[in-house]
Order: sequence, then structure tokens, then C-alpha cells
Amino acid sequence: MTPGIPITQRYIELLKSFPPRPITYEEELLATQKVIDSLIDKGELTPDEQDYLNVLGSLVHEYEEKHNTIRDIYGVDLLQALIAEFDLRQKDLIPIFKTESIVSQVLSGQRKLTVRHIADLAEFFHISPAAFFES
Repeated sequence: MTPGIPITQRYIELLKSFPPRPITYEEELLATQKVIDSLIDKGELTPDEQDYLNVLGSLVHEYEEKHNTIRDIYGVDLLQALIAEFDLRQKDLIPIFKTESIVSQVLSGQRKLTVRHIADLAEFFHISPAAFFES
């Protein structure tokens, strides 16, 4: 609730229609997202609807923080993700690795990234060289 604004009958109706509770499993998440979507689809929201939306959004955020962890990637896995993200081909990396066969060997795990490769890749992708190392 927005500070200084008393609880209105409309806000109580929203709470009764779908009482906000901590989300503990996927079905609750989907139900909560459905209510959020219906509010967003409405367009212009009243202050009560906005407060209610914020509460539901906080619950979804809390659930996702606990359940949707993304593993850290580094090294060749990071390189492969960057290649996919930038829609590159192996031959686009020849200026860094000197030959397409070296690019292929690195991507297949037959050859390790060198310090020079990492420095050049970091410059090429505009990221920190530290991103290529396990933290």
C-alpha cells in the first residue's frame, strides 16, 4: 500500500478476489501471473490496482529469485553463448584465433583458451577478460 493512503473498499475487493500469499510452486506462480496479466491488460490502473499489482509482482520476483537460478558460465561455454548471441560463425573469429581449425578445436574442448585469446575475445565482445574465468 502506498504510504499515507488508507485501505479502500476497492483494495479489499482485490485482496478478496485473489489473496496474495507467498508462491511455493509453479501452479501458484501461473495463477498469480494470470492476475498480473489481467491487470496489465487493463491499461490505466487506479492507485489501489497499482498497489495490488506491486504486491503480486513482489511475490513473483521472490519466487523467481529462489527457483530460477541461472548457472554462471565462463570459458568456452561463455564463448559459445556469445557466438550464438551475436549470431557469429567460426570464421568470424579467425582474426582472434588465426585459423578456423583452432577455433574449432577450442570450441570442441580439444584446445584451451590462451591468455592472448581471452584478451582478444574480451576486446572483440566488449566484456571484461575476467568473464572467461570461473569465479
